[in-house]
Amino acid sequence: MTEETAATGWRWEYDGYEPADERLRESLCALGNGYFATRGALPECVADDVHYPGTYAAGCYNRLTSEVAGRRVENEDMVNLPNWLPLRFRPSGGEWLTPDTATVLDHRQVLHLASGLLERRTRYALGEGRALLVRQQRFVHMADPHLAVLRTEFTAEGFVGELEVEAALDGGVTNAGVARYRGLDGRHLTHVHTGSAGPDTVWLRCRTRTSDIRIGMAARLTTGRPVSDPPHATRAVQRVLLHLTPDLTVAVDKTVALHTSRDPAISDPLAAAVSRVASAPGFDELLEGHLTAWDQLWRRADLDVPGEAGRILRLHLFHVLQTLSPHTADLDVGVPARGLHGEAYRGHVFWDELFVLPYLNLHFPEVSRALLTYRHRRLDEALAGARAAGLRGAMYPWQSGSDGREETQELHLNPRSGRWLPDRSRLQHHVGSAVAYNVWQYCEASGDTEFLHTKGAEMMLQIARFWADSATYDESLGRHRIRGVVGPDEYHDAYPDTDEPGLDDNAYTNVTAAWVLARTLEVLRGLPEPRRRELLERTGLDGGELEQWEDVSRTLHVPFHDGVISQFEGYGDLAELDWEGYRKRYDDIRRLDRILEAEGDTVNRYRASKQADVLMLGYLFAPAELRALFGRLGYRLDEDTWRRTVDHYLDRTSHGSTLSGLVHGWVLARARRAEAWVFCQEALRGDIADLQGGTTGEGIHLGAMAGTLDLVQRGLTGLETRGGALWLDPVPLPELSSYGFAVRYQGHWGVRLRLERERLEIAVPSSDRDPIDVRLPDRAVSVQPGETCRLVLPD
Repeated sequence: MTEETAATGWRWEYDGYEPADERLRESLCALGNGYFATRGALPECVADDVHYPGTYAAGCYNRLTSEVAGRRVENEDMVNLPNWLPLRFRPSGGEWLTPDTATVLDHRQVLHLASGLLERRTRYALGEGRALLVRQQRFVHMADPHLAVLRTEFTAEGFVGELEVEAALDGGVTNAGVARYRGLDGRHLTHVHTGSAGPDTVWLRCRTRTSDIRIGMAARLTTGRPVSDPPHATRAVQRVLLHLTPDLTVAVDKTVALHTSRDPAISDPLAAAVSRVASAPGFDELLEGHLTAWDQLWRRADLDVPGEAGRILRLHLFHVLQTLSPHTADLDVGVPARGLHGEAYRGHVFWDELFVLPYLNLHFPEVSRALLTYRHRRLDEALAGARAAGLRGAMYPWQSGSDGREETQELHLNPRSGRWLPDRSRLQHHVGSAVAYNVWQYCEASGDTEFLHTKGAEMMLQIARFWADSATYDESLGRHRIRGVVGPDEYHDAYPDTDEPGLDDNAYTNVTAAWVLARTLEVLRGLPEPRRRELLERTGLDGGELEQWEDVSRTLHVPFHDGVISQFEGYGDLAELDWEGYRKRYDDIRRLDRILEAEGDTVNRYRASKQADVLMLGYLFAPAELRALFGRLGYRLDEDTWRRTVDHYLDRTSHGSTLSGLVHGWVLARARRAEAWVFCQEALRGDIADLQGGTTGEGIHLGAMAGTLDLVQRGLTGLETRGGALWLDPVPLPELSSYGFAVRYQGHWGVRLRLERERLEIAVPSSDRDPIDVRLPDRAVSVQPGETCRLVLPD
């Protein structure tokens, strides 16, 4: 790889100014550090139909009530915080320059992935052969999570004159980044006050309207002698007049500090912000510390994949690290499905940790533990949710926010028909199985038995209890059934011609419930006796209940039709859809549910899925484990049955989710390798090409981004962490036959794996740890610390 090629592989570049692409660029050029993030909007532009400069702090939510379709609806949102970006400029006495109102001679944005630095260069035409070159560098500090910096350099071309510069902190913002939410109340901030703290610093304080989170922000402007405007109701403003000459570049540095009342070890967010910005060093020193922090992150998450796929994977990793960095380990937050990059899904936590934690477990286990602790802190709310439904155990919500109550909206808007419709996605109780699965996977990868024996066992026990209590025995089948749920597909939320919500015996839900019950029984048996006794006493769990778990774990019903696994009971009775006809009529049918509803029809009538549902089983479980799971349930799942199942759903899925291509690529890598790369590419391109039609501009799809990383890390290598060993079963794709990465496994830092066609190399760094037990399908090897093992793989 040449130096130029290597550099290009670490850059994400946009040439030219395209208003229609701004929202997408703002999401993909967002900068963050796990504590907060800011979209990559141009500082001279305000929020409008083109631009949306949002800033979001992890876990900062507020709840408001709105009138929707004649009903009062309550929604909790991740709050758009005061905008720290504003910095506009104009020739003295002229109009403010923006790319929408002035002539742009050239424009370029470069996101430097290695350094977490966003650079933009714009040349504005001023007439009569004059031009103004504007160069900006921006970073959200990765070492100090409360700081962000914006440097703006101005160069006059062909003139001498004065340039007015205005910098501000803007508290007059609302949540307005998603068009379909704009009919709802988005005014989350109140009690906005501004002021100055010395000759070069201004401040802004406010609070959220109902959650009462106090926010403090301070900005220091470093250049000449800035002048602060008198306090304004919602804006803290500074102005400076620059003298420009063609041979001199003038720089303006804006350093910003952000604190909220959720931060530990502070009493006043505003005082903390003012103090932090006052003690912050200059731009160069801040940049040095920021670069060091990013360099450390890249070493821990080392990924070497050649070509364009590697460049996209690096961008995905960049955004994962900006949302969930080591700073996240100190916060009480979950995995926001759209990152800290926008307001889609209201910043809620779904099940996306199922796709994120497997990657983090092997690089940043402390972050995984914190994200699981978020779930444990909300265990009481999950217990209350189950009680309200008349069940024992823990019923985790489909959408979670600040306190763990169910945040799924009761209505959703179909933008194609303009109608508000019932939202039944809260019936996706399989989110509880995802929590339990994540607990187990984290503990297997990290060796964290303390977490497994305490918080992990408590969560798994209560989730297992919920599934056992949800199951009802059907005498005619001689099996237990779970009724009235919605599966991962999401399209199907009721049977045709009925108003009763939910479906019976979703295969994914039932199989994962059986796994939770069986695995929890195993965890309980493995607990130290004193701890087991404590847990049983505290929860009132007795031998009779454990016997019930054992029974349900072996007798849950899994429906079949035509020799394939049915997505749910009755799926085989649904009509076939005219897929070719709909593709001809609508071209893009990813959101088939909206199309059919606008036609007065419903997807509930058809064998049509939004995304992987049954096939999610092939994503979570390796072939041998999946066969064993079905065998425990009394079903035979041979290769032919699974192949027919894969083929059946592959032909009937519209891929209305960015997760769909990811899961299908993962499954096909083992079932139909020749076709796998098509879906892998769709997963890679999901956000950069905005395949979902405008959704990326509302925030990235964090689960899909992390999932592509895990596809390389675990999917193609067959890597599993179980039984105290690293299991590997590589399935190299011709399109990706050479790659490498490093993982952290049970105390070993930087274990390197490299696949080169038919060769696998495993290098364990020197330490005083025990050797790593590596298992392949045809052999087992032990790799000592300080050793490199090279293996020839069978054809």
